[in-house]
Amino acid sequence: MSSINRTAGAAAVALAVLFTGAACGAPDDGGRRASGLPRSWDELKRWRFEDWDNWASKHVFHNPRTEGVWSPDSMAGAPAQQPAPPAASPAASSPPLSATAGPAASPTAAPVPSAVQAVAVPRPYTRYAASGKVFMTAPNGGTGQCSATVVADPARPGRSNLVWTAAHCVHEGKDGDWFRNLIFVPAYNSSGAASGGRKATLAEVAPLGQWWADKVITSPQWTAEGGHAGNSANQYDFAVLRVHAADDSGQSLEEAVGSAVPVWFDAPRDGITVSAWGYPVGRPFDGQELDRCDAGRPGVLSFDPERPAMHTISCTMTSGASGGGWFATLPDGRQALVSNTSLGTVDHTSLNGPYLEGVARQALDYLSKK
Repeated sequence: MSSINRTAGAAAVALAVLFTGAACGAPDDGGRRASGLPRSWDELKRWRFEDWDNWASKHVFHNPRTEGVWSPDSMAGAPAQQPAPPAASPAASSPPLSATAGPAASPTAAPVPSAVQAVAVPRPYTRYAASGKVFMTAPNGGTGQCSATVVADPARPGRSNLVWTAAHCVHEGKDGDWFRNLIFVPAYNSSGAASGGRKATLAEVAPLGQWWADKVITSPQWTAEGGHAGNSANQYDFAVLRVHAADDSGQSLEEAVGSAVPVWFDAPRDGITVSAWGYPVGRPFDGQELDRCDAGRPGVLSFDPERPAMHTISCTMTSGASGGGWFATLPDGRQALVSNTSLGTVDHTSLNGPYLEGVARQALDYLSKK
């Protein structure tokens, strides 16, 4: 549900292949194989900081900074980075989804309400500046864009530089590479200056500046299995970026935007209602407007029953919404991030996002501590 100018690639390998054969290496004492992968995904949940550090030494991306890549025109022209959607809607009236790859032959889905129409978020977007866009360049050329959210840093209250998005917005997945020149633009096109095809200045489309990613982490599942069609890797389709101001002002992102959203890990599946936010690019949208779907209580979608089932909601947002935050209300009344857009259906009636549990918490904590 994001967008980049590239062709869909091969589907991800089945889970059994990850843990058999010499290519994976011999197990070591750290709950991982010599390759750095866990022996099983259940083992990953018990990784210590040292285990994440070992894996991250080969898999955390240090984003190179290239001046002059992102102008108002290049940002406006970037297509949405997008894996292929599931084959059909998981709504109650639809047949079960058919898996294109992964350990589950038939993903299971629980019903969601009939299509919830995306609605425009009122301007100026600087009132909701935790939401914004991530822009990237592909390893082999082309540009892309996704949606993203400023999230709270447990180690730096009030001074977070962390941004949450989808894994497929930062990495191609199995046998692929990292996207480059990753930047975050909070409150993109807040005033509407770039709407309707109008020319706008950099200050107008990026009123709170451009924030370059220093380090990027995603789940081991995505880098090992991820692909361009919905499969079990999407059940861990999340990523965290640590950013700094392009003008090197030293101000934190949270200070600049005025807010950072806490991540609600292991949120209860019963009783929460969610609102999904993003900048959809695919028709009838054009990527210049921030939209939301107040979708109510989410259903579930699962490609692999051994992994946490994804949230699924009714929503008409299209490509470009990938990585956008899904928000629910904490018991204390604050808004918290509970998921991000990962997959959408071909009829643009449903969105799916990962359930954020222990592995997601470990990824955020690792980047926070580093």
